[in-house]
Amino acid sequence: MRLILIVVGALWGAWSGLLLPRAAHRLAVEPEEPWSGECPDGHPITGRFGGWLGRARCSCGGYGPSTPAVSTATALICAALAAATGPRPELVVWLLAAPVAVLLALVDYRVHRLPDILTLPLAAATLALLGIAAALPADAGSWPTALFGGLALGAGYLVLYLINPAGMGFGDVKLALALGTALGWYGWPVLVAGAFAGVLYGALYGLGMVALRRAGRKTAIPLGPFMLGGAFTGLVLGAFAAA
Repeated sequence: MRLILIVVGALWGAWSGLLLPRAAHRLAVEPEEPWSGECPDGHPITGRFGGWLGRARCSCGGYGPSTPAVSTATALICAALAAATGPRPELVVWLLAAPVAVLLALVDYRVHRLPDILTLPLAAATLALLGIAAALPADAGSWPTALFGGLALGAGYLVLYLINPAGMGFGDVKLALALGTALGWYGWPVLVAGAFAGVLYGALYGLGMVALRRAGRKTAIPLGPFMLGGAFTGLVLGAFAAA
């Protein structure tokens, strides 16, 4: 059964990853700008779903993040989540949230922005879907802890934002609501581990960039990808521990 779930997770991740590059390009704009409706050469973006989903290609060539790379990364993430979680109802929540998380990481890495159109629905949907999972048999988490975990991590990032608004965006606070909810499902130790891992990954990236002289000590870095990476680590560890 677990092997089947891994294959299904990988296929789901590969397919959903194919839909992300165009959305990543369109969302990767500065806060005051409208969503991009053109390719880098100025050609209008058209297609199904209003030109939002699919490969980022145009008559002038490709643009945005690499479709094979995004699809492969999403497939690996979903396969790992399936391997760790197994046949438990919360796996559906993780697989649905994973492509959104990858999209958020792509956008934040490109323009240091986590759009509300993704972060807020992700937090609400994660909490709601985990509520459904909690009502089904064989779940391995706690919905109340997920709720309080989201509030706790969101409050923690809010404090950090208020202390140093220049070093953190308010989008990180909103993303923390969703990540804390997911991590809190498996308990407070998993929440702490996932949150710490995200900070650690971000710090290592920043130190690496400074060491390579590609950034200074005060250079802003996108925190979203590292927060998401830490949450992924926490979820895999929490799911394996709950098995």
